[in-house]
Amino acid sequence: MKSLKERDQAAVGTVTIVLLVLGLLVAFNSDDLPIIGGGTTYTAEFRESAGLRPGNEVRLAGVKVGEVRSVELARNKVVVDFRVDDVSLGDRSTVSIQIKTLLGDKFLGITSSGKTPQSANDPIPVSRTQTPFDIVPAVGKLSQTVDQIDTKQLAQSFQTISDTFANSPRHMKDTLTGLSQLSATLSTRDEQLKTLLANTAGFSKTVADRDEQLQQLFTDASLLLGELQLRRDAVHLLLTGTTTLSGELRGLVADNQAQLKPALDELDRVTTILAKNQANLSESLRSLAPYVRTFNNVVGNGRWFEGYICGLLPPPTDLGVLTINPEGCTPPLAYTEGGGR
Repeated sequence: MKSLKERDQAAVGTVTIVLLVLGLLVAFNSDDLPIIGGGTTYTAEFRESAGLRPGNEVRLAGVKVGEVRSVELARNKVVVDFRVDDVSLGDRSTVSIQIKTLLGDKFLGITSSGKTPQSANDPIPVSRTQTPFDIVPAVGKLSQTVDQIDTKQLAQSFQTISDTFANSPRHMKDTLTGLSQLSATLSTRDEQLKTLLANTAGFSKTVADRDEQLQQLFTDASLLLGELQLRRDAVHLLLTGTTTLSGELRGLVADNQAQLKPALDELDRVTTILAKNQANLSESLRSLAPYVRTFNNVVGNGRWFEGYICGLLPPPTDLGVLTINPEGCTPPLAYTEGGGR
């Protein structure tokens, strides 16, 4: 068997590149593979797309079960391919494009029904699909329609009708008079109405353009409210615990009142005695200070005691030739200067 070095290097390189390309194609399209891709792809037909886009969620009973794969126009219908995971649809299932947020984001909602499974090869017809009402295009169309109205001609028409029915019964006359006044009001407010509707259309477009930012704002506000809720629960638990602790303390005091009262009485007597003898205690502490300083000198030079014992030796005796204990009981100089070492 030939090694790679002995084979045609151009052929080896070509095969390697082909295998790499096939591997990349498999990696990028793994969701569409029949064995490892998983899920089932269905097709639904709508009268209009209503702003639905590939990548939007597919929900069943409010739970995300897949996503929209493609939205394409086929003659006078819109064909939507969507994939669902681990969900089997019935042959009477209905599909609707629903509004996810107030800013126009959409998702595909499914209501599964029917005893026979829905075939993935048969599209769900328009009779079982629904599209939502979108306020942004409606406001834009209203603005365009109002701009095309000839308000002066409309006012003249109403005035002509009012003049024609001038001799009609009172109720009819009042109605037509009201219509004439309404047309006159609309005619005088023509520019203001155009400006109002134009601003409304501009505001709707701005809101639609800022869909993602506003959606993120609402999401952050939801997180903030959730955090405040957690803090509220924590404060509630703290207050509840404090109330319980105060109740336990009251019970403890009530249960031990008989034992605590004598103890407090004795403590009061002790503090009274200490207050009466405060002067004696202060004098004792002042008298104790020299002794403490001297005792500190005794034990302050290492691992032994230093002391001076008077009377252990005989009293001073002069024998002429020999003098015994000439200093007597006089303390050493180190102990007499300053009252200590």
